[in-house]
This record gives sequence, structure tokens and C-alpha cells, in this order.
Amino acid sequence: MNNRRLTAGLAAFALAGSTFAAAAAPSQAAEQRLGTRSIATVLAADGHRFDKNPRDFDILDASVGAVLKTYPKSPVKVLTKGKVPLTVFAPTDGAFRHLAKNLTGKHIKSERMVFRTLAKAVGVKNLQNVLLYHVVPGKTITYKQAKAADGAKLKTALDGQTVKVKVRDGRVLIVDGSKSTKNARVIPALANINKGNRQIAHGISQVLLPK
Repeated sequence: MNNRRLTAGLAAFALAGSTFAAAAAPSQAAEQRLGTRSIATVLAADGHRFDKNPRDFDILDASVGAVLKTYPKSPVKVLTKGKVPLTVFAPTDGAFRHLAKNLTGKHIKSERMVFRTLAKAVGVKNLQNVLLYHVVPGKTITYKQAKAADGAKLKTALDGQTVKVKVRDGRVLIVDGSKSTKNARVIPALANINKGNRQIAHGISQVLLPK
């Protein structure tokens, strides 16, 4: 990968398509029956701490906290508002570690150092945009719905940017705007996080990057 191009692309993010067919979205009545626990609450459930588990979301949790500490009115705050329906494609700690390695050329073992490395490399402002690119606002998309939506383009919370759903051999891939990284894969064991609520998340294997 061209690390310089990747770093430049991250630094150039601008903050501010078609979507699923109506049948893929819950009806208004069904949406009203969904719970209102927020994704931010789920991410913080283990107490805002780093560990050695590459398949959880400590770095994502720390990133949300860092953005909201610096920019309390950031659009990222929607992740704390459980009444607002949305879907998050949530990079695991392993996904963030892979991105840090691509940027630095080094394997960083500590989750804390991975977070600090990424925050320093791209800055909090651009970290905000990275997070927004993983959020599909207004839609509670289950894993089952995603598997039935091959080719669908989803508008993200990063203005003007979309991701595409690709289903191959039963696997759900999320195609981002980057040509220099692999497509992210939804991890079935980490799908439907917070199911039954208006905000839902699916763990993915790569950090999504816009054009």
C-alpha cells in the first residue's frame, strides 16, 4: 500500500445514492417498538478500557470519546442518542491495528498505542470523519437484511460519501472508497450488536476509508 497516499487521503476528509428499498427498512410502527439503547452505551459497557482482545471495540470506543471531548457538538454525538435509528459498521480493534500498521509500517501490539498512533497521524478532526463514514443514519439494518441487499449503496453520515454492500458466497462485504485496501467483511459472530434497538452495529474486519 502507498502509505503516503493513504495518509494524505485521511487528512483530506471533508466533513459535512441510492439506499435500501423500502422493504428493507422497518415500518414506522415496528421502529417505535424498538428499544432506545445507544451504540455509545454498548461500546462503553466494559468501562472504557483497553485489553488484548482484537475482536472487540475498545479503540472505536476511545475514538468516539476523544472526538466528543474535543468537539462536544460533533455529529458523532448521534451515537449517544438511542432514539435516532442508525446502523454502524464497527471496526474491531484488530481492524484499527491493521490500519496503524499500514500507516506506520510497524506492528503495534498495545491497543492504547494503536489509538494514540492513529489519533496523532490523522488528528481528531479527521478521526471524526472516519467515524462518520462508518455510520448509516436513519436505518436499522439487520445482518439478514444486509445479506439480502447485494449491490445496495448506503449513504453515510459523512456528507457525500457512500459505501456499497456486496454479498459473495454468503459473506457480506462493505466496499469503501479506497482502492488501496481490502474490502471490509462483516464478521458474523459480531453482527447484530444491540439488536432489538433502533441503533444496531455489525463488527467489520477493516476500517472503511472514503475516496
